[in-house]
Amino acid sequence: MALMNISVIPLGTPTTSLGDYIVKIIKILDEEGATYKLTDMGTIVEGKAHRLFEIANRLHEFPFSEGVKRVITTIEIDDRRDKKVELGDKVKSVQARLK
Repeated sequence: MALMNISVIPLGTPTTSLGDYIVKIIKILDEEGATYKLTDMGTIVEGKAHRLFEIANRLHEFPFSEGVKRVITTIEIDDRRDKKVELGDKVKSVQARLK
């Protein structure tokens, strides 16, 4: 499995709050059956790389369907193939090293 950190930022919205957009993005992830973790600065999604790109495209396109004229989407994908990696493994590894 690969991990994707994604942040979708709609620009030119009526307010500075993005909470309503984030709620809808989480609903899309649920519809997709994605394994994810919401963080304060974005969302981490777990899956096969090709599937993560499909999900990223859907999340990027969503604000346009809401009338937004400009969207900035930042994506980081960690696709590790030497061992199985799941959501939370990196944090567990660091925590173990801190002990």
